Amino acid sequence: MEYPESYELIFQAAGATDDVVIVHLTARSGAGGYPVYADETGIVRAEISERGEVRMQASGGHQVLGVPLLARPLSHGAAGPGTD
Repeated sequence: MEYPESYELIFQAAGATDDVVIVHLTARSGAGGYPVYADETGIVRAEISERGEVRMQASGGHQVLGVPLLARPLSHGAAGPGTD
């Protein structure tokens, strides 16, 4: 299965514009067997299916996980999970 190399996760914000976080493919798989994507800090982590379904993953204690409004692929052509 080929997965995009990165996604934009779009979260609804209280202000006029939405929050956008870019996450990149990692070598990890989530509980559903789909690849895990993470931002540059490693704090925002999400398992994303081939249908664009998102399951957010906690990266630390006491983290409150928001659900993105949309996961938009930024690139295609990665042959399965890549590297961290």
